[in-house]
Amino acid sequence: MSSIIRKISIGSDYKNDAMHYSVGQEVYGGHKIAYIIFEDTDGSYNIFIKKNNEVLPWKKFNTNMAVSVEYNLEYE
Repeated sequence: MSSIIRKISIGSDYKNDAMHYSVGQEVYGGHKIAYIIFEDTDGSYNIFIKKNNEVLPWKKFNTNMAVSVEYNLEYE
């Protein structure tokens, strides 16, 4: 089952020390987070950014880190 990830938080202390990344968030000099994808082959979370219709890989986190995931919930 594949789900669309809306937000990922990296760090063991969610409220105080974790880094939070959300789709649509502006980062890195005018880029916006386009996608957050879980890669089954190596168990990593990959963040892709977009600027001027160009999508680039930006960050990759493995599952050895404390990770909290929020999925995009859409109801019909």
